[in-house]
Amino acid sequence: MYWQGKGDTDKPLEPPSEFIIKVQDINDNPPQFIEGPYKGSVPEMSQVGTSVTRVTATDADDPVYGNSAKLVYSILEGQPYFSIDQTTAIIRVALAGMDREMREEYLVVIQAKDMGGHMGGLSGTTTVTVTLTDINDNPPKFTKGSFEFTIPEDLGIGKPGGRVKANDRDIGENAKSAYSIIGGDERDIFEIVTDAQTQEGILRLKKPLDFESKKSYNLTVVATNIRADSITGGPYMDQTMVKIIVEDADEPPVFTKSTYLFDVHENAAINTVIGAVAARDQDATHSQVRYFIDRHTDLERQFNINVDDGKITLAKPLDRETDMWHNITVTATEISRATVAIKVLDINDNAPEFASEYEAFLCENGKPGQVIQTISAVDKDNPSQGHMFHYRLEMLNNPNFTIKNNLDNSISILAKHDSFRRQKQDTYLLPIVVTDDGEPPMSSTNTLTIQVCSCSREGNVQSCNVEAFVLPIGLSMGALIAILACIILLLVIVVLYVTLRRHKNEPLIIKDDEDVRENIIRYDDEGGGEEDTEAFDIATLQNPDGISGYLPRKDIKPDLQFMPRQGQHSGPNGVDVDEFINVRLHEADNDPTAPPYDSIQIYGYEGRGSIAGSLSSLETASSDSDQNYDYLREWGPRFRRLGELYSVGESDKET
Repeated sequence: MYWQGKGDTDKPLEPPSEFIIKVQDINDNPPQFIEGPYKGSVPEMSQVGTSVTRVTATDADDPVYGNSAKLVYSILEGQPYFSIDQTTAIIRVALAGMDREMREEYLVVIQAKDMGGHMGGLSGTTTVTVTLTDINDNPPKFTKGSFEFTIPEDLGIGKPGGRVKANDRDIGENAKSAYSIIGGDERDIFEIVTDAQTQEGILRLKKPLDFESKKSYNLTVVATNIRADSITGGPYMDQTMVKIIVEDADEPPVFTKSTYLFDVHENAAINTVIGAVAARDQDATHSQVRYFIDRHTDLERQFNINVDDGKITLAKPLDRETDMWHNITVTATEISRATVAIKVLDINDNAPEFASEYEAFLCENGKPGQVIQTISAVDKDNPSQGHMFHYRLEMLNNPNFTIKNNLDNSISILAKHDSFRRQKQDTYLLPIVVTDDGEPPMSSTNTLTIQVCSCSREGNVQSCNVEAFVLPIGLSMGALIAILACIILLLVIVVLYVTLRRHKNEPLIIKDDEDVRENIIRYDDEGGGEEDTEAFDIATLQNPDGISGYLPRKDIKPDLQFMPRQGQHSGPNGVDVDEFINVRLHEADNDPTAPPYDSIQIYGYEGRGSIAGSLSSLETASSDSDQNYDYLREWGPRFRRLGELYSVGESDKET
């Protein structure tokens, strides 16, 4: 910084000055591990002080001024297994004998602190994952102290006869072992090789076995680590005993010679013995040998052989000039017999069913909860674990009966109430579902028949027949049938009598002109009132001569549409009611929509010559009477509607 002045000459009064400003550092940056987190490894069982790895932290503060960038390292986590040099940050082994098989990986937390580690310094941390590498510090160990194998004597050369296994807690190359036989194989029959995939020792044959000469072998097998370790001074090894049992095989008979030579004269007689062959069964059973000629080598069947002793005889005459040599093949087979037992294994293909046909009886006077019958089931199958049956009622909420499990593959049938009566129901059918526990489970529905019986106070069944109530006096069934037949015959006679009486009755409508005033028809019903007037048109009864056309029925809806009926007209001076009713009856019989004309008799005809006169309007159509029907309204509500109808008829007539 400098001052500058000016005069009249515009020149500086003094030369410029230069000042240097230096900024002093303070501890405002913590240490940082730029390359963290770290990974390191060290062999297991390493000695104390063995170097594992090195970490590095940086501090952005000035390393020259003060202690702001002076770092000190320490371990926060990972003790007592590892330690760190405070200055160089080299991590070392702090505990001897660390075994990878016990623990393979460790997590170490490292701290770097500035200000030389003093109070007030800033710090930074990082993690180091330390892995123990494997060394060959574990020997192989056979899974068993001894092994035993059974090998048939006809096992082929080079075929495996058994496998042994030695486990090693080490990994990789340190776990690999080689197997060898060090004893028990004086004949050099066996060899053992290592399976590279499974690390098993495979026992194989180098020479064929012979059961007849030696039946068993005791071998000493050793497993040795392939790699030796300089730290532990290996290699390690383990041994076991392997017992080989030779199994006798069915070997073919062996001839005493491989080739036989016999001479015979060409003029030899038939059945002359030419020679004999012999074979021996090498098996321990020494079965009898039978002999046969291979007919492919004796197509002309020139020779025969005795199947039991091997003697070859002449079957056809020989001619040396035709064939000087005959080469035949003889086979020997042993006769061996064995009993073969074939057992058919069971599967669950039969459903359980009742053990017997149960007859259950229920006392009428029994109490709720009484045991009616104990049920058990059988199953044709024979499972190895025995049978286990499950019972349930087909009707889950049966109102009359329930079941109780006796825990011995049986159940008891219990009554739910005491209101069983033979008069109401004498027999109950109770379906019961029985299921086994096979795979798949099979089930069947069995029906238990329960009869309701009369019992004594002690619960003894006395009678289960319903006829005991019907025939208390002891009538037999034949007598009961005879009584019922008589009753039926009597009913038939009554029906016939009633039918004949109906046919003899005179009709209600008199067809002649005689006086019918004494033929009074009584009716106990009052009619339907307004319902009858709604169901029928009263105009038909008032003036049959004036009706023309079809009158529809009002109380039903016709299903079919019919053509209107043409009304019948009587003479001008009278009404033939009988003819009118017959015509209407005929039309009603052929028209399903017509009203029931059986009720017309109530209103359609009241007879002639009555002192009281007729209330019908059928004759008023041709009458000049001026009768007033207003008095009908004074007779009460029952005749009010009738009075209105006649009044209406009169008013219509006047108009």
